[in-house]
Amino acid sequence: MEFNLSTFILEIFNFLILIWILQRLFYKPLLETIAKRKQFIDQSLADAKTMKQQAEEQRSLYENRQKLWEQEKQTALAELHQQIDVERRAQLTQLNADLEQERQKAKVTLTRQQQDLQQQAEKQALLNGARFAGMLLKQAASPELEAQLFALLLDHLKTLPEACTLCLQMMGTKKSVPIKITSAYQLTDELRLQLEQKLSSLINSQINFQYHQDAELIAGLRMDIGAWVLNANLQHELTGFAEIANGSE
Repeated sequence: MEFNLSTFILEIFNFLILIWILQRLFYKPLLETIAKRKQFIDQSLADAKTMKQQAEEQRSLYENRQKLWEQEKQTALAELHQQIDVERRAQLTQLNADLEQERQKAKVTLTRQQQDLQQQAEKQALLNGARFAGMLLKQAASPELEAQLFALLLDHLKTLPEACTLCLQMMGTKKSVPIKITSAYQLTDELRLQLEQKLSSLINSQINFQYHQDAELIAGLRMDIGAWVLNANLQHELTGFAEIANGSE
């Protein structure tokens, strides 16, 4: 086979044209496609890396939030337990105070009931004593006892309080002074004379003596001198005894 230079040169020229065509129509677009593909892959990797970082950040944030929520939950539970304990102690204190108040009320009520029972017993004892004394005095009543009470009345007239003496002196300015004398038994003339002389020495005026008899006095006398009443009889003493019994309520 002979070497043909022209053919060799032509083949070299054809080869160069083929390379230019391949570079122009195939290799350059392929490089661009590869570059674009590489850029897309790099972008995808960068996006994936960014998404991974964001996911890590979200996971870290979630874990921090979960820890914070757990701490808040523990704090809230502690505060709730503390509040429940404070409320329980407050209610227990209030309950003890209410119980103590009820005990005091019950104690006061019991004391009052005991005092009422004691007062009723004392009142009944005084009433019984008044009835018994009345029975004894009625049985012991006699003109002799009334004479003794009359003597006590005369002695009492000798030692009248200053206010009573002034009252009798003021009555002396009147023309006539009515004096009502009531006795359980009829007074003798001698006793009437003694009483009239004593009253005349106290009242410097004409005296109108009015004598009455009332068995309810049991024994003794009662003198009504205007608005002033002087008692020296057993009925008055028994009435005062009964009033003391009624006043003990």
